[in-house]
Amino acid sequence: MGFIERYKAHLNDLVSHSPVGRYFHLAGSGHPNEIRGARFTTELRAGLTTFFTMAYIIAVNASVLTDSGGTCVCNDTVDPTCSTDEAYSLCLLEINRDFVTATAAISCLGSILMGAAANLPVAVAPAMGLNAYLAYQIVGYHGSGPIDYRIAMTAVFVEGFIFVALSILGVRQWLARIIPASIKVACGAGIGLFLTLIGLSYSAGLGAITGAKATPLELGGCPAEFLDPDTGACLSHKATSPTMWLGFLVGGVLTALLMTYKIRGAIIVGIALVSIISWPRDTAMTYFPRTPVGDSRFEFFKKVVAFHPIKNTLVVQDWGLENVGGQFALAVFTMLYVDILDATGTLYSMARFSGVVDPTTGDFPRSTIAYSADAIAISIGSLFGSSPVTAFVESGAGIQEGGRTGITAITTGLLFFVSLFFAPIFASIPPWATGGALILVGCMMMRGVLAINWNYPGDSIPAFVTLMFMPFSYSIAYGLIAGIMCYAIINSFTWALAVISRNRILPPDYDNKEYWTLRADNPRSQPWFIRAMKGEKEFWRSANNDSFELQTSSTQPKA
Repeated sequence: MGFIERYKAHLNDLVSHSPVGRYFHLAGSGHPNEIRGARFTTELRAGLTTFFTMAYIIAVNASVLTDSGGTCVCNDTVDPTCSTDEAYSLCLLEINRDFVTATAAISCLGSILMGAAANLPVAVAPAMGLNAYLAYQIVGYHGSGPIDYRIAMTAVFVEGFIFVALSILGVRQWLARIIPASIKVACGAGIGLFLTLIGLSYSAGLGAITGAKATPLELGGCPAEFLDPDTGACLSHKATSPTMWLGFLVGGVLTALLMTYKIRGAIIVGIALVSIISWPRDTAMTYFPRTPVGDSRFEFFKKVVAFHPIKNTLVVQDWGLENVGGQFALAVFTMLYVDILDATGTLYSMARFSGVVDPTTGDFPRSTIAYSADAIAISIGSLFGSSPVTAFVESGAGIQEGGRTGITAITTGLLFFVSLFFAPIFASIPPWATGGALILVGCMMMRGVLAINWNYPGDSIPAFVTLMFMPFSYSIAYGLIAGIMCYAIINSFTWALAVISRNRILPPDYDNKEYWTLRADNPRSQPWFIRAMKGEKEFWRSANNDSFELQTSSTQPKA
């Protein structure tokens, strides 16, 4: 055994026998529930892997949220989006820098909170999909939507506290369970298609597609001087933009090849390469043209290492909801619903991947704390000006590296803290560098379509309506509503016809229908406060009798 191996073994033993090792249940700590194979140095390596796998969120989230316009005000009466307004563009630069800091800060706090409180190797950051919903649907491109950015931050703040209450009360698993399984899966896939559309668009991605007068979409990819100022369509020179091809070949194809060979941090490598190629001035693909906006970008970029304080998006909540009550409620409900599905699916998947899920109940230790930590981070993030956060599925990369405890998530959080001091670098990443990442993230989210029940039309058709309506309506909320309405109409009709005919008229594939019910298959899976109202003496215990906190129960029936 070499010196390095001996040092690692000594360090692992030292930490395992300390209070830190016992708190995080490291192997050799002597804790009754110590986790086999959980070693301190392995946790550090896993946290580093998770960070490099998901660090792209700093640039991508800032880019998406900047499209909302933030607190910038557009006074152009001719162009309500101020797309060509120089003063507005300069304001957006400051907003982007604020969002870079906000994204890194809340990812740091959320990941450390998840690791320290829930002892899970799961990192937390602003959710892809929800940031797009907030930027392009709630606030709208450059503030053209139904709700002002400040009120949108109020909605995020409220949604976080509602999520905390639902987590503590144990209602979360009931809300997640009443949604048909195929629609849950289709929701993630639909968000993936939505992100892909954004990644291909001109405003926040490669610029490969644009709108037009005669068709909803058409091929884009022309230099900015050939864009129609009214429709955004390419008047000529389609697919000739150097930045589009740079983003496609390096940020897209090269990144995909790295992912094929399972290279860690493939997405951030692609973003970094495209950015580095785009930084030299006086090139066809520079991000710093000789314009007032380009000069401002370059002056900030030259600082390299600098902490950029949040100046424009810190605690900007507006509680004047008199004229936006309906839109406000829709925004809160949609973000809450998607958060429940996203956090539920990701946390259970990551907990199962790390081997801490009870095989009988499907529950995992400190589940209520985990959901509450995620929800608290949502409200804190809104104070920074960020969209809702969630557990990141990229945490699986760290778990695959051996991460089993909260030390992995804490390590990732500390690395996000370090990134706070490199704001000029992260703020200088162009949209064509992140467009490929958005498309590839959308691709990864599409894998869930395999879990849709394609054997019964009453399940598959509503699921398809959900996933295709999200990008085509450019709205996550409308996609969810369309899918649920489609499911209710089809399955209510078949149920009523079966009742009237006394089960003589049933669809041919009815035996393949997914099981769905409002009733709990396991009485122990009911929310704790309902069990308390029924008079149960140990109402605080979930279906997993080894848990000692008010945990939420599994959404899966007993095997």
